[in-house]
Amino acid sequence: MALPDPEYLKALKSRTLEHRVKKAIAVLDCCTLCPRRCGVNRTAGETGTCKTGRRAVVASYNAHFGEERPLVGRNGSGTIFFSHCSLQCNFCQNYEISHLGEGCAVADDQLATIMLELQQAGCHNINLVTPSHVVPQILKAVYLAAQQGLSVPLVYNCSGYDRVETLQLLDGIVDIYMPDFKFWYADVARDTCNAPDYPELARHALLEMHRQVGDLVIDKVSGLAYKGILVRHLVLPGGLAGTAKIMAFLANSLSRNTYVNVMSQYRPCGRAREMPALAVTLSPAEYNQAVREAKAAGITRLDKPRRLFQW
Repeated sequence: MALPDPEYLKALKSRTLEHRVKKAIAVLDCCTLCPRRCGVNRTAGETGTCKTGRRAVVASYNAHFGEERPLVGRNGSGTIFFSHCSLQCNFCQNYEISHLGEGCAVADDQLATIMLELQQAGCHNINLVTPSHVVPQILKAVYLAAQQGLSVPLVYNCSGYDRVETLQLLDGIVDIYMPDFKFWYADVARDTCNAPDYPELARHALLEMHRQVGDLVIDKVSGLAYKGILVRHLVLPGGLAGTAKIMAFLANSLSRNTYVNVMSQYRPCGRAREMPALAVTLSPAEYNQAVREAKAAGITRLDKPRRLFQW
């Protein structure tokens, strides 16, 4: 049995997608897409925190087999890694991409072609990595690609540092939201990425995402997800992430049926060693404690951990 049509195909037929493209591109004239709200005119080449003008910058794209099981399937998740980032965590494991901006600027039609190439390669979805600052470009590319046969689910793979107003532009277009929920404590968010408002805004963002798509829905035959929210949480050394409180929020404010990936792969990257608390690797005991906290909160749909620790 075929999976349901992606949401954006319905939006294309109703012309909702076309209207959203126009509305999103207009925001670039005085950009307030992300919580930084720099107010620069990106259509005129000005750049703010994200260092991105009118064109999106793509670092790489490929069939990715290291993502969560419901996304990978047999042929992989079609990931598009966007350069730059509006959050800029000091410990980012993609520091060269997110902070240094390695990649090439692409026009909207080129981005559409990338999406179609990934689908043609057999990828089960289009996985947009770090998309928050390039929502208008993504919407235009999806609009163009959908007219040329794009028909796989769209995954919005973000940091959780998203404005509800921007997410509303994606309502009825994105099929799967895959946000991080990184920190519960404002001081940790301040010290790591100069974003003390992250915890509050991430809560609002995840609530909006869940309102739009609900719990993750997985096809019983293929094992592939085609709609819903999947939350990632990177466990930090010394309990800095506030795992227990985040899991309680997910269980009580979203759903106990929330699909969660409690991630164990923290290691000091980027400028992490500038903070003594982050200059160490995560221990197996700390990770096991985080999993126990997730289960104690009532979270039962946990992605099966891979690599890193030897059990």
